[in-house]
Amino acid sequence: MIQAFVTQIYNQPLSSPKNLRSLGDRLLEDIENLLASDEVGHQWSQKNYVSGYTSYGSVDKLNRVFDSFKKLEQTLEIHLKNYLNSLEYEIKPKDLYMSQCWVNVMPEGAQHTAHIHPLSVISGTVYLQLPKGSSPIKFEDPRLGLFMNAPQPKLKAKITNQRFITLKPDEGDVVMFESWLRHEVPQNTTAEPRISVSFNYGWKKD
Repeated sequence: MIQAFVTQIYNQPLSSPKNLRSLGDRLLEDIENLLASDEVGHQWSQKNYVSGYTSYGSVDKLNRVFDSFKKLEQTLEIHLKNYLNSLEYEIKPKDLYMSQCWVNVMPEGAQHTAHIHPLSVISGTVYLQLPKGSSPIKFEDPRLGLFMNAPQPKLKAKITNQRFITLKPDEGDVVMFESWLRHEVPQNTTAEPRISVSFNYGWKKD
């Protein structure tokens, strides 16, 4: 049996537990300060990210604002390299740059509907706070609109044969995927917020 046209999703711990605790604490502190001061972000979120908060509409280059996010960008370099190696693209990490970096805070009731990341090459998320039972990230088969008369997969079909998959990363993990891959975060039902940092890599301009 040949597995063809595989969609690869990268999921690994961001760093060693010791380094992760230090960086995670710094990131969460800066996020708390951002939550208290980002009036534009809260206004944007009220219209576009109901029940939650994101800095996407106000400060979407946090790696250029806070030292902690700059450190996060540096920490992600090895993961980007590993993922690109796995994809076997004719490309080097230095051909890309972190074009966007923003925070997502999802209290109870918040959700993120299905979307892609246009104009980007690689996208991803670092998970800083994942209360038990918090929402996973859900990916859609990119061939979904082409199946025509294809039957539905069995309920317990292998992950390679499913139309949708849900990934439940651990706290401290990084997930990377190609930016054209449609994904969503279902409604969060936990009392404590789900906190993550998302990012895009785009082509470096000459």
